[in-house]
Amino acid sequence: MPASFDGKLVVAISSRALFDLSDSHRVFEKEGLDAYQEYQIAHEDDVLSPGDAFPLVTKLLAINELEEGAGRVEVILLSRNSSDTGLRVFNSIEHYRLPITRAAFAGGESPHRYVSAFGAHLFLSTDPEDVRQVLDAGYAAATILSGAGLQHKDDLLRIAFDGDAVLFSDESEQVFQSSGLEAFTASEKQAARQPLSDGPFKAFLEALHQIQREFSPQRCPIRTALVTARSAPAHERVVRTLRGWGIRLDESLFLGGLPKGPFLKAFGADVFFDDQQGHCESAREHVAAGHVPHGISNPRPQDA
Repeated sequence: MPASFDGKLVVAISSRALFDLSDSHRVFEKEGLDAYQEYQIAHEDDVLSPGDAFPLVTKLLAINELEEGAGRVEVILLSRNSSDTGLRVFNSIEHYRLPITRAAFAGGESPHRYVSAFGAHLFLSTDPEDVRQVLDAGYAAATILSGAGLQHKDDLLRIAFDGDAVLFSDESEQVFQSSGLEAFTASEKQAARQPLSDGPFKAFLEALHQIQREFSPQRCPIRTALVTARSAPAHERVVRTLRGWGIRLDESLFLGGLPKGPFLKAFGADVFFDDQQGHCESAREHVAAGHVPHGISNPRPQDA
């Protein structure tokens, strides 16, 4: 019988998000592909330092070690390397004893097309264009930003989400940007009982929620939070939408435009996903941030 990912949370990650490959990337940018390949092969026994998404990945994989979560998480490596130059990456995976066994080495091409083949719920990368292509295909994806992410020593995985253009569509954000706060508030109040359309991260949140349901509240290894600039009365539509989805968020912060960083720090987020670059830049001073280049706040260059 062929292997199956049914019932699993599947996360795909690029090699540069998982490990610090800045040394070899500098060689590639300055000297080209041939020099990069030679460098990687010459250093394939040198263990790579953890990258920005490494702490998140270790906490995700630790869920498999719990009785209720055994076998529920799969992490897959997607890389622009060839299998030859990627040997250094797998040697480092073995060094850190990460149970990552599946990979796609795209030999210089973007590996984004393998996200759908693996059925991944989330793709994390340092390449914004790869991330955009995965979002265009209908899957959750984010560009991991380097920053002062907190290193939490406990095993609890804390994931925070923005609402509009991340968990939900950007339909409300479009009203806000075109007509202002007063029109946005009036529109959301009028549509309070009309569910928001799905955003790119809904399926990922659902997969997290399915794992959470396997645990008692006291033993659950995952804690989720909505951290949004919305405030009352625009909160009601969000609450009713999540209720309609049958999804429970552990915490919901309606900040009314206050800076998100201090609240993310207070929550202890391991990662925060937001569609607005400015919010991510602010958040990365306190926690790891994943920019979601989706929706009206992220026009492509030809649309700007």
